[in-house]
Amino acid sequence: MEVGSPAVSESARTAGTARAVAEELLGRTLDGASAGVGDRPQWTVGGAGPVGIDAGDERAAQAACGVMEVHGRATGAPAPLAVDYVSTVTGVLAAQGVTAALLARARGRGPLRVGTSLAQGALLTVTQYLAAATAADHDDELLPPGNCSGLATLVTAEGVRVEVETLDPTAWAGFWRRLGVTSRAAGRGWLPFQSRFGTAVCPLPGELRAAVLAQPLEAVRQAGAAHGVSVVEIGETTLPPRLDPWSIAPAPVPSGHASPLLPAVPMPVPVPGGGTVGPGVLPLAGVRVVESARRVQGPMAGHVLRMLGADVVRVEPPGGDPQRALPPVAGGCSVRFSALNHGKSVVEADLTTRRGRDAVGELVAGADVFLHNWAPGKARELLLDADALHALNPRLVYASASGFGTALGPVPPIGTDYLAQVHGGLAAALRPAGEAPAPSLMTVTDVLGGLVLAQAALAGLLACERTRRGCRARSSLISAAALVPRPGRRIEPGPLDLPLATADGLLQLGVEARLRPQDVARTVGAAGADSVGERLKACATDVWLAELRSAGLPSVAVRTDLAGLAADPAFARAVLPPDANLPYARPAAPWTFTEETA
Repeated sequence: MEVGSPAVSESARTAGTARAVAEELLGRTLDGASAGVGDRPQWTVGGAGPVGIDAGDERAAQAACGVMEVHGRATGAPAPLAVDYVSTVTGVLAAQGVTAALLARARGRGPLRVGTSLAQGALLTVTQYLAAATAADHDDELLPPGNCSGLATLVTAEGVRVEVETLDPTAWAGFWRRLGVTSRAAGRGWLPFQSRFGTAVCPLPGELRAAVLAQPLEAVRQAGAAHGVSVVEIGETTLPPRLDPWSIAPAPVPSGHASPLLPAVPMPVPVPGGGTVGPGVLPLAGVRVVESARRVQGPMAGHVLRMLGADVVRVEPPGGDPQRALPPVAGGCSVRFSALNHGKSVVEADLTTRRGRDAVGELVAGADVFLHNWAPGKARELLLDADALHALNPRLVYASASGFGTALGPVPPIGTDYLAQVHGGLAAALRPAGEAPAPSLMTVTDVLGGLVLAQAALAGLLACERTRRGCRARSSLISAAALVPRPGRRIEPGPLDLPLATADGLLQLGVEARLRPQDVARTVGAAGADSVGERLKACATDVWLAELRSAGLPSVAVRTDLAGLAADPAFARAVLPPDANLPYARPAAPWTFTEETA
């Protein structure tokens, strides 16, 4: 590569963001030393990775892997997230792979080389949407006929943009009744409002938007306060809060020990089926995780730990998690639920009873990690807080996640993805200048928050290997949002930075092409850079991709149909097709682990 070349430096920046995030998280994980766990493994972050696409920068990965499609649903067309979101996700994945390799080394395995890529990170972020798109029962049945786009963001009489949130249909009905909306209209809004977590669109009835537009902000806030509905003003700031991605505190010293437990000599760990950790076995083989989690954030954490080789046991209420019934359903289970929970064993227990709590206690006594994302105060109410479980297992990593932790005071708003985007500065940063700030209806902080929670658990496990002592790990959606790098003000994209229409679809120029607009113009036969967009409409996407590839200007087709990923040969190594056991497509594990040789 040519030193000083603008294209090279920009390409390095997009991959460099992922590496910088990984280094930051590994620095926190290792706490300045790797004593007792071996040398840090070799690791790489690629662009396209195992996906057969020409370009692998941030925008290209978003375009080719469906992120733009999901994010743009609410506004009617694929659109980029205006921050290095995929790079951040990939950086967390890299840190997870390295930490898992260190854990395997500490437990008797040889050194591993770790690899991941931006394309694999992008695919992981659309896991649930990909499952829904490839299920027989489709999301269209969830939405009312007519316009199926739309954001959930509302505008008050003063022009203030607000996001509202509640998970309670009674609170929803009361809020709108106070604003003068009929029960019928409010009821028609409930399904798309709750479904937006899975569909990434929110086609609210016009009566609801008009009701808020007729009221001043204070009246809307009062209606929310009266019925327990969070009402949050969306500002223009892109600045992230100053928060650590997680915190870790050691468990209390067990009774009878005057000081922390001394390190022990690492021993090989038994794995299911006999033997010990060795070649061909995933790095977390032998690690047992007990998960009591809901929605996306907690299950995503358990999902990636399972993909790294951990044995994950879900604790669900009697009759199973209600989200198992959410459409679309295939094989008797919600595919969105299954996408994050397949491969986990399940124990049903009523945690409000002594018998249910005892069942959890028995599981935890033999576990390495207990993971939850209960509402604030729920763990203590259930008598399943860190102190209670550390009394049963002093070496337990107790990993919990919330929406806001203590960042917004003792009574935070409802801890969901979209409010975390607002309070974390992403609602403005994700959209370019000239577009009104609003959260993406793609669950960007839920996914990233789950990944950060998993890394916090891995950091706790690594600390336990060094000290033979358990710990309490905490993270939140807002602390995950703070991890995403972004400029101090919203970006202003040029005309070639956005998806461009062709004769049969959309094309996203790769980073080198975007930095060489005159070369792009010459390659496609346009009079100048300003006329490239119009010229591209003359031919099909594949024609232009071949021309740009030949000119050294690699670009990608914008994915507009997620279902097509499962059948596209370019994604054969990164997307697993539906099969007899799992009747939907899903991303393959986003890491490669290679045995180091002497």
